[in-house]
Amino acid sequence: MPITEEMRERLHWDDARVFLAIARNGTLSAAATALDTGVATVARRIERLEPALGVPLFSRHQSGYQLTDEGAALIERAEALEYAGHSFGEVGASQMAVAGRVRLATAESLANDLIIPSIPALLKQYPKLSIEVITDIRTVNLHQRDADLAVRMVKPSHGNVTIRQIGLLAYGVYGSREYLQSRASVSDAAHFEGDAFIGWTEQQSDLPSARWLESVLQGRPCVLTTTSLAGQVSAARAGLGLAVLPHFLARPAGLVCLLNAHAVDQSVWLVMHSNLKQSPRIRAVADHLTALLLGHGALLTRQADV
Repeated sequence: MPITEEMRERLHWDDARVFLAIARNGTLSAAATALDTGVATVARRIERLEPALGVPLFSRHQSGYQLTDEGAALIERAEALEYAGHSFGEVGASQMAVAGRVRLATAESLANDLIIPSIPALLKQYPKLSIEVITDIRTVNLHQRDADLAVRMVKPSHGNVTIRQIGLLAYGVYGSREYLQSRASVSDAAHFEGDAFIGWTEQQSDLPSARWLESVLQGRPCVLTTTSLAGQVSAARAGLGLAVLPHFLARPAGLVCLLNAHAVDQSVWLVMHSNLKQSPRIRAVADHLTALLLGHGALLTRQADV
């Protein structure tokens, strides 16, 4: 929908923030809380925005506000305005200073065993940086500024983001020495009919390793399910069964690889919103993560000799 000169004269561009807050939260009260303002102010501004644009943005229901087709079509443009505002606010006298907080979303295994141990070197180079690591990545949305950048094993399929592959995470089927000794009579390493497995809870059933296990178990339940790789490593060390684990986590834990699980290998992606990629603080952290993951490529991809 093109915006005419008459519309431009009536538009208040900051009302896009109110539009996004209602779209994301569903009610005027929740949007007002998110914006730290009053419900009356939120209502007044959205009532001003709709006639300025000449289209209904929401349908009103007792349960809250729902986007109309016209409103949904404007989400991406409103987000572009939002990020332009954030970027504009970061420009000033300290434009080139690498300082401030950077929020990084990533998997817990990469955070604990690789990224966090590398942060002292990053802060030594940029002492005015502050790093926040978020490992609950299922609730993180870069478009809502839940995080500034992310290291993910799933490549985003849409959005105004810059994506770069910075690694490959290789997996294998691992067990404790004691457990593997108990199955020594099994001649074929890929014959799992008599094995107990440690897997993911239903909430993680979309993960490649969970899908691989489902195909192997063919309806049999796992002996134990967890919500983290750390829990699976611990369970495998306790001899509860086999687990599909990244090589770089399983080897230091003293586990033995029974089979390289090539079908589970995952690419590692660095993702950031395109409007933030020139921010000095974001760029510094992104460059550090890229060098870190590429530098540890052999560690992450090294397969077991089985």
